[in-house]
Amino acid sequence: MRKFWLLFSQAVTVFLAAYFVVATLKPQWLNQRPSLNAVSVLEAPASGSPKTGPVGSFSAAAKVASAAVVSIITSKAAANHPYADDPWFKFFFGDQAGRSEPQVGLGSGVIVSPSGYILTNNHVVESADDIEVVLNDSRRARAKIIGTDPDTDLAILKIDLDKLPIIVLGNSDALQVGDPVLAIGNPFGVGQTVTGGIVSALGRNQLGINTFENFIQTDAAINPGNSGGALVDTQGNLLGINTAIYSRSGGSMGIGFAIPVSTARQVLEGIVKDGQVTRGWIGVEPQDLNPELAETFNIKAKNGVIITGVLQNGPAAQAGIRPGDVIVAVDGKSVANVTELLGAVAALKPGVAAPMTVLRKDSKTEIAVTPGKRQRPRLPR
Repeated sequence: MRKFWLLFSQAVTVFLAAYFVVATLKPQWLNQRPSLNAVSVLEAPASGSPKTGPVGSFSAAAKVASAAVVSIITSKAAANHPYADDPWFKFFFGDQAGRSEPQVGLGSGVIVSPSGYILTNNHVVESADDIEVVLNDSRRARAKIIGTDPDTDLAILKIDLDKLPIIVLGNSDALQVGDPVLAIGNPFGVGQTVTGGIVSALGRNQLGINTFENFIQTDAAINPGNSGGALVDTQGNLLGINTAIYSRSGGSMGIGFAIPVSTARQVLEGIVKDGQVTRGWIGVEPQDLNPELAETFNIKAKNGVIITGVLQNGPAAQAGIRPGDVIVAVDGKSVANVTELLGAVAALKPGVAAPMTVLRKDSKTEIAVTPGKRQRPRLPR
């Protein structure tokens, strides 16, 4: 029995010694499993979960949104001299005298529908004789103008292509100053470019750019060629249409303006469904309230828009609004200046009464006004 136990102990000793040598010199022979930390790193890609960029990267948002942002190339026929083809004119001034080159423009747009509808700026396609759209995947197509809205500087184009990438419309009303945003477009024709920044301000108006102004201000670089491009959030959702910049040099100075997607959605739906954008109108002459006007009309209000004139038999006059009234809210939305009043009234549906909060001397009252349809101003001939 003692001999057997001695042999067993010697065998165990030899086995342990061999295991120690192999584990030290050739650990791979033992087919060791990696540690818990190694499993989480090495096996994560095999699980099928998508790879993400470094912390703070917006690469995923840029990839999603960029596919739906297009370049728009416009051309306008040359305006030649009326005698450019006259033989005597050519004899004295040369064959090329009086002839002009076609005007070529460059902008951006955003595909918002599988049917091929594209949002862009009106000033990008205005007066164009030919419009070509270039997708991010290099496909090209001729575009036709479905409708324009100069009051907001928006236009709707349409192309006929299959399997179009579309952008998701976000919620611009939920934006806050400081939120990160990306601007995507084709600045200076160098190719699609993504720039980043934050929302610098909201509700910018009285800039003299459009009739209806409610701009998102951003410091994301916007340059010529970016007009009509996308302003997106960190998920790649559309927040606005890049429209204008403040610049002394012609390039970006960190002050860019985008039309909120809430406005763009209204224009898109109006043009696609009805062929035009329908806006409300009440027939008043408003002015921003100031101490001089308050003293003239003997009112104590400090905020709101004072009505200095009312169109006879217009919607406001029929509802009982009078000169000297101060409108402080339209359909429950407060208004502090003429631009806000204009936008709030324009958002009303013609023919449907809406409440307006009015200050008349020392009393506050609500007046139901049934707006009419705002007509586009006629251009002088």
